[in-house]
Amino acid sequence: ADNVGDNVGDVAGMGADLFGSCAESTCAALVIGAVAFATNLEALLFPILISAVGIPISLLTMFTAQVKKEEDVAPALKRLLIVATGLSAIAMYFVSMWALPESFEINGEVYTNMGVFLCYLTGAVAGLLVGLLTEYYTSHDFKPVQEVAKASETGAATNIIFGLALGYQSAAGSILLLGASIFIPFTMAGMYGVAIAAIGMLSTLVVGLTIDAYGPVADNAGGIAEMTGMGENIRDRTDVLDSAGNTTAAIGKGFAIGSAILTSLALFSAFLTRADLLDPEAKIMDSINLLDPLVLTGLFVGAMLPFLFSAMTMKSVGKAAFDMIEEVRRQFKTIPGIMEGTAEPDYEKCVGISTEAALREMIPPGILIMGTPLFVGFLFGVPAVAGILAGSLVSGGVLAIASANSGGAWDNAKKYIEKGNLGGKGTETHKAAVVGDTVGDPFKDTSGPSLNILVKLSAILSLVFVPFFIQYGGLLTG
Repeated sequence: ADNVGDNVGDVAGMGADLFGSCAESTCAALVIGAVAFATNLEALLFPILISAVGIPISLLTMFTAQVKKEEDVAPALKRLLIVATGLSAIAMYFVSMWALPESFEINGEVYTNMGVFLCYLTGAVAGLLVGLLTEYYTSHDFKPVQEVAKASETGAATNIIFGLALGYQSAAGSILLLGASIFIPFTMAGMYGVAIAAIGMLSTLVVGLTIDAYGPVADNAGGIAEMTGMGENIRDRTDVLDSAGNTTAAIGKGFAIGSAILTSLALFSAFLTRADLLDPEAKIMDSINLLDPLVLTGLFVGAMLPFLFSAMTMKSVGKAAFDMIEEVRRQFKTIPGIMEGTAEPDYEKCVGISTEAALREMIPPGILIMGTPLFVGFLFGVPAVAGILAGSLVSGGVLAIASANSGGAWDNAKKYIEKGNLGGKGTETHKAAVVGDTVGDPFKDTSGPSLNILVKLSAILSLVFVPFFIQYGGLLTG
């Protein structure tokens, strides 16, 4: 069941998340760009060209990932991301000069093709730096995770305290990088530039998926080696690969969260742009004011949503885990020989329980995500929805980064001790780290990544339903 869960969560789930970000940021750029490039096909298709250029370049860079021994895996994957980012930037310079007019106008502001290229470059570099910063906070090769491991010597409580502190601290650097990747593109090409920066961050999507998928593959290899009773030397090798996999998975999550934040901001801009086009007299883009009680109330409600959503998803994990433990206990009691290895457990039953629980428990959070912007839009109108989207984007982005990095740090702190540091396996220090790792799993695998969906889905739903908000919304506010 654990092996199946790794594939579903870290391969299929993360892949869907990254592809969703790519499609949604492209959609946002097309909506905003349509205002300026309605008669220029090459310029209108520029957001799609970014992905079209990035995919083959990312595939070509795969040949640079040469690995001779287990310890080379993590550096090779990191090198892959750096090379792909550099080559994509060179190619996109020429594409930008060819596809875009030398100067163009959006919402009365004049921008240049060089400015748009710099927007792309800012997004691509920010994505790379967010990934490297995530590695610093989640790899046991660096001080932050080693501090969490050291804290385990005094018990599980201090392990959890240090892990939470690490997550909160790690959010600062990532948010500053993302802030720069919003401010710089905005000065270069307005909100169109922010959308291009989001696509730029995702231009090396192929490499990002490769890095992220490596983690569960290595984890599954270790699980299979343990289940089949392979030699200790095989398990030692898979442990090295698994440790690298935990770090690459954390890098992938940081990459996904960063791109989700930029994508959501681009969708937010597309939402306001479309509202302006549908109701030019209202001048919605200019009328969004923080002192407007509707906008301010929306901000507070939006900022609350990620916390409520995280609470719901964490409780869901707890309920599913309880059902799974009950089933495992039942099998130990009713199927003799499981502990001795002479009888085979009913694996399908365990997988079925987790699958059913996942589908059942996701209904309330799904209703929360989809229902809130629609409910607010029809009752209070576009300004209130704008507040909801902005609030959930800011608090959701920070909470997602902190949750994912705390979870990754707890996991690798346990791995650091299992390598023989601080007493190694079986000690009280190791037991405390195992508790931290267990707490960290819903942080890094459930609540953190799922917040990406909250901020993106709220924005895309609002963009789709904006004509209805304009025509029928504001029932309580006139």
